[in-house]
Amino acid sequence: MFMSKVAVVYWSGTGNTEAMAAFVAEGAKGKGTDVALLTSSEFDASMMDNYDASAFGCPSMGSEQLEESEFEPMFTSCEAKLRGKKIALFGSYGWGSNNRNRENNSRCGIS
Repeated sequence: MFMSKVAVVYWSGTGNTEAMAAFVAEGAKGKGTDVALLTSSEFDASMMDNYDASAFGCPSMGSEQLEESEFEPMFTSCEAKLRGKKIALFGSYGWGSNNRNRENNSRCGIS
């Protein structure tokens, strides 16, 4: 039986997004998926091919910005490998009008 592998990758400053990531991982495990729960500093583009799907989580920083020192560089490095992959995006704290979510969806090749 094939077991899919999912990476749940997150950055958390206060623990809220970390808690969300743990719930995402728990839900995937409940479906029989092999899940790796990783911080953005533990993940990079070279790891994308090891997983059938990836979930990326980050709180908004300021005006719907991704965290710039760890998460944004990691996410940018993964962009070329996102197209055609199963991707989930999640976040916490003030994503507001969803303009940034639409932009992030576009970066992942999601319409």
